[in-house]
Amino acid sequence: MAYLMAKGYEILEKNFRYGKNEVDIIARHGDEIVFVEVKTRHDDFLVEPEMSVSRRQQRSIIKVADHYMVSRDIDQDARFDIISIVISTQGENIHHIDGAFYP
Repeated sequence: MAYLMAKGYEILEKNFRYGKNEVDIIARHGDEIVFVEVKTRHDDFLVEPEMSVSRRQQRSIIKVADHYMVSRDIDQDARFDIISIVISTQGENIHHIDGAFYP
């Protein structure tokens, strides 16, 4: 979250659940509400973290986002981002994908 806050994001919720579905972070950035999925892996993992967000998981995040926006009567644009964190012996490599998927 410190990464997002340093980039000017206002954190609204973390680990927000709707039914069995969850989104890691909900933030405001400019005039958009941003739903962020965070994936962390070690560098010896075969697949990049962002590649592990399946279409099924995307639909789950979209359901949560829809519920969040409707239940709070929010009329702003929404965006879905993925933050990929790869941990290695040299430290952490953070890759932020704006608009990683669309409803």
